[in-house]
Amino acid sequence: MAWAIGVDLGGTHVMAASVDDRGKIKSRFEHELKSHDFDYVVDRIVSAVGKVAASLKGKKVEGVGIGSPGNIDERTGAVRWSPNFNWKNAPLGAALKKKLGQRVHVLNDARLATLGEYVHGCGKGTQDFALITLGTGIGGGIVASGKLLLGHGLGAGEVGHHQIRPDTGFVCGCGKIGCFEAQASGTGLMRQALALAPSFPRSTLFLQRRPADWGSKMIVKAAAAGDPHARAAWDRYLTDLSIGVANIVAFTNPQMIALGGGVGQTDRAMLSIPLKKRVDDLTTMAPKDTKIVSATLGNDAGAVGAAALAFLGGIKGLRAAR
Repeated sequence: MAWAIGVDLGGTHVMAASVDDRGKIKSRFEHELKSHDFDYVVDRIVSAVGKVAASLKGKKVEGVGIGSPGNIDERTGAVRWSPNFNWKNAPLGAALKKKLGQRVHVLNDARLATLGEYVHGCGKGTQDFALITLGTGIGGGIVASGKLLLGHGLGAGEVGHHQIRPDTGFVCGCGKIGCFEAQASGTGLMRQALALAPSFPRSTLFLQRRPADWGSKMIVKAAAAGDPHARAAWDRYLTDLSIGVANIVAFTNPQMIALGGGVGQTDRAMLSIPLKKRVDDLTTMAPKDTKIVSATLGNDAGAVGAAALAFLGGIKGLRAAR
């Protein structure tokens, strides 16, 4: 059995896992990130990888895959720019290769989560697939004709940053107005609820927490319980989510779209079933047969995808894969 180590680098945690060639995780180790200082983050990654490697007890490791936020330099593995970490041209690949003494392969974290779901999760067996992660922001990726779309500068698949409400929407972290991420992420759901708050002074949301402490899970739970304020916010959220998803259907005509992230795990009756109807209503030139499902690998998707990248020998192998 072959082994690789996959690393998922997030805003608050880094998780490393030993993964076999079937996509099964044997062991994992996670560090909290208290800073985004480059040297500190590198040390946390090295520590996590070391703990996981030790659990393999001398078994050969094919390589280490790293999923990092931001745009990646294909040649060097450097992070050209990551707004979440405020990194510019951070030499992540070179630093880790030097410290780990292993082959290290770096790619955007959302693209690797897409690869994980496609190879070992709900997308297995499809040829045209998309993942949309509905968390603090929106990430994801697109598989077309059996290949993960990368783009010539590894910038393909930034589904969160096409504008769906450029004139009336919320300001996105990227600086544009009305991006899909700004409107339909977990943060977007909270913004919808806050915008509607003056119309619902008796909302049960006010009884649970002050508005500054609202979270997307709380709003989803209140909507499921029938709170009018939360239901109104959820309806607006579904409207914006359906616009973005319908655009992805028009762009790529996938067989399946998987919804990941915290909001993506919402019950089918609340999320995927009504979303599918709205997306079909907005779909004109593409067939209305795209399946919309919840992703199955959860928080493991990034590490599983990173290990899959290592098994392929990096981005060059990924580009050549069929």
